[in-house]
Order: sequence, then C-alpha cells, then structure tokens
Amino acid sequence: MKQKILFIILSIFAISSIMNYGYSQKTMEKENNLQSKVNEFVEVELTSDISHLSDNQKQMLTYLFDAAKLMEDIFWKEAYGNKEELINSIEEPATKEFIKINFGPWERLNNNKPFIEGANTKPKGANFYPKDITKEEFELLDADDKTSLYTIVRRKNDGTLYTIPYHKAFEEETLKAASLLKKAATLAEDKGFKKYLELRTEALLSDDYYESDVAWMEMKTNDIDFIVGPIENYEDALFGYKAAHESFLLIKDPVWSKRLNKFAAFLPQFQKDLPVPHEYKSETPGSDSDLGAYDAVFYAGDCNAGSKTIAINLPNDEKVRLDKGSRKLQLKNTMRAKFDNILVPISDLLIYEGQRKYVKFDAFFENTMFHEVAHGLGMGNTVDGSQTVREALKEYYTSIEEGKADILGLYIVTKLYEMGELTSGEVMDNFVTFMAGIFRSARFGVASSHGKANMMRFYFFQEKGAFTKDEVTGTYKIDFDKMKAAMNELTEKILIIQGDGNYEEAKIWVEADGKIKEGLQKDLDKVNSAGIPRDIKFKQGKEMLGLE
Repeated sequence: MKQKILFIILSIFAISSIMNYGYSQKTMEKENNLQSKVNEFVEVELTSDISHLSDNQKQMLTYLFDAAKLMEDIFWKEAYGNKEELINSIEEPATKEFIKINFGPWERLNNNKPFIEGANTKPKGANFYPKDITKEEFELLDADDKTSLYTIVRRKNDGTLYTIPYHKAFEEETLKAASLLKKAATLAEDKGFKKYLELRTEALLSDDYYESDVAWMEMKTNDIDFIVGPIENYEDALFGYKAAHESFLLIKDPVWSKRLNKFAAFLPQFQKDLPVPHEYKSETPGSDSDLGAYDAVFYAGDCNAGSKTIAINLPNDEKVRLDKGSRKLQLKNTMRAKFDNILVPISDLLIYEGQRKYVKFDAFFENTMFHEVAHGLGMGNTVDGSQTVREALKEYYTSIEEGKADILGLYIVTKLYEMGELTSGEVMDNFVTFMAGIFRSARFGVASSHGKANMMRFYFFQEKGAFTKDEVTGTYKIDFDKMKAAMNELTEKILIIQGDGNYEEAKIWVEADGKIKEGLQKDLDKVNSAGIPRDIKFKQGKEMLGLE
C-alpha cells in the first residue's frame, strides 16, 4: 500500500515537473522572441556640441529636460493608462523593455498586435475615451468641447459621458511642467524664446495654445528649441480629434539652418503652381514659415513611441498656419542614424543594383524636409468654407494628409531642380531614395497614418507602372518618366479629396489600399530576415550633454 502511495506521489511530481518544464520552455521562447524584437531597435546616442551655450542656457536645459519627462508620463496615461501597474506585473526583462518602447502591451510596428498574455485589442481611441465607447453615443454627447484637441472623455457611474480638459485631467504633471518652464524662462537669453516659454507655461495651464504657437513661429535667433504639450492626433485612431502629449528638446545647427532657410520664400509660388484648379489652392500659406536643422537631444511621449520622428512641421493649428505659416525642423542626427543603419542596407537588398548609386543622404534629407514643407500647402479648409479638412475627413484625415506631404514633397523637390535652386545632385537621387524610403517605412506596419499613406502610394505607383520588379533578383527599378507622371496624378487626387472634404472617397481609398498585401509582405520578410534594424531607440538625457 505504501509503495502504491509513493508511486502515485512520484508520478504526480513527475507530471508537475514536466508541465512546469513545458511552461518554462514556452516562457523562454516568448522572451527570446521579444528580445529579438527589442534588438530590432538599434540604440543611438542623442548628443550635441553645446560648448557655445552660456552657463544660463545650460542651466535652462536641465529644467527643460525635466519638463520633457513629464510629457512622457502624461502620454502613458493617454496611450494606455497605469504604466507602473503594467510594468510591475511583468518579470521578464525583454518584455518590460518592449513595453517601454511601445508605451503599452501592443506592438506599434505590427499593427498594434498584443504581445503579452491577457492583453486585449488596443482601443482605437487609446485611453482618450472609455474603452467601450461607440461612435453613436459619442455623437449624442451634448458637450461643446467633445471634439476639442484638449479634452478626454470619461463615463460616469450611471453610464453617461462627460469631458475633462487636459489641464484638469493631467493636473499634477501639468503644474510641475508649467513650474519648470517658468524657471527656464527666467534663464532664457533669447527674447523670442523667453516669450515663447512664458506663453507656453500659460498654455499648459489653460489649454489655449494659439498665442504660444504664434510666439514659437516668431522665434528667429534661438539656439535651443523646445516643443512641449499636446501636439499630434495620430494616437486617436477612433476620431482623430485628441492631441497626444510629447516633447522634443533640440539644439540648432546654424550652418545647415542657414542653408535651408532660403527655400521658405518659395512657399507661395509652390502653392500657386500646384497641379489643381484654382479653388483647390486658393489659400495663401503664411509668410513667416522657416526651415531649420537641429540635433535632437531628447524625445519624450508620443514622438518616442515605436518609430521615431525625423522631422517636425508645426504648428498644426490651421489658423496659425494661415496667419503665420509653419516651421519645418529637420532632426539631422536622427535622420543620419536611420539612413546609415536602415535605409542603405534595405536599398542593397531591394533596389536594382544599377540604381543604388542614387540612394544618397542629401536626397533623403531633402525628401524629408520638403515632406514637412508640403504640410503647409494645399487647403486647411474645404473649398466651400464649411469646415476644416481635418473635420471633414475625420479618422481618415491623417492618412490622407501624410500621403499629401509625401507626394507633394517629391513634387517640390522636382520643381526646385527644374528651377535650378537645388544643385547638390540630380532629381533621380530623390526618386530612387524616395522609393527605398517606402520600404523602410512599410516595416512600421499600417497601424499608423504614415504606414497607411505609404501603402496607398506604393500601390498607386505600382498601378501606374512607376517601377518594375525583377523577379529573378527581387529588386525594384524606377521608371523616371512614369514615376513623375504618377507623382503629378497622385498630387491632384489627394488635393481634390481634401479640398472637397470627401469623406467617403477617403474612406474607400484608405480601407482598400492602406494595407500590406502579400507580394510586398514577402519583400518585407526578406528585409526582416536579413537582420536589418526596424528602427532606432535612444540613449538620451542630461548626462549625454555633460549636464547634471
């Protein structure tokens, strides 16, 4: 009897050990898989030469670093919710690291697919709205500020919806950030930058950003730039209404900035020459637009989630754009890191060997820069004047807008070469580099508006014969004349959709082509299996600049 009992106990122990071993194996395999995903983000050090800055400016930077970090805390709440609760529930180091890269348990560069056990599908409205909200009940909500960029929507105990302004919803972080900006302003030596910091302090506390946006536009001689607050609305994939918090801390490159700024004067002419009827280009871009090159030394919040921004075009406020224009900031060190580590290796795999010589950093820089310039062209309001394009196209606005900026950027580059204003290379450099850039961006998936815009453009070019694929080598060859024709046709298509505020056409196009289809997926699998980094992550902070 004792032997029988002992046998049963040993059997139970053996089965338990086998089950635990199987569980451990699965856990290890999952962790190894996530570690490989973490490794797809190559680490880049964010630094810059600040030897020319005064002691006051260096002290000011320490306050700005601290304010920027608070935008990270707010964005976690907007994108997911309770960061600490999520992080502390995980033991595996790679899983924790991947959560931090993605600001939640959803893989941003894989269509927001959940990557931890128990995680539900990411809500389209992120955490700006109740997770169970429907579009119908939102439309019935009687609140004047429900479509504001700067409110969140919550549900009462009785189920009814209500709004909370950002400065109340994120009061603790907002008060701290405002205090830090106020201290930084007392140390600012550039009058324009000082005024901006003072007004931005007030904006964070009131959710009224117009005056601070105007002050930011009027800065001309600042060595340091600081973008802070709720900026872009990509995170809100439900309606595209809500702006997410982020921050960039930047050091100006005066040599490159001087080289670029002359192009701002061409904005009115670019608008006038757009290949559409007059009513689709009747607005006049603001005259204060300028271009600049910077070293990024800190990313926080929305801009630090998943794929990293390499250029900035702000403000987004249509009124500010009409009154003052916009500023286009090129993040040169980040851009160079992506070109060297990602774009060149992709080109070596997927671009026809005889055209790889056209893949150049200057062309990548120009394409990116004029993408940002192009955001300021076209129409901010529909041709009938009834609403903004953003309001008309709703959740499809950002995909159409990013598509506009991409193709209009290439259009502008082509015009500048024809005008003799660009002479650093030849326009074929920009066309081939543009094509290689589609493959780079396609790896980010289609969860983002940028990703959808990439796919829509790729299939449009494919349909028009702008490129051919050699099935033997698996490489793509650009047909310059057909690509130029397709560029003009696509420019016209997008500008008319925006000007008409044609929601239905935007919806049909985005949903049909804003996806990665089988043939292209095989090419991306080829890139992934080659071990080419998907994107970058940062080693950043005060210590990288020698600041305490």
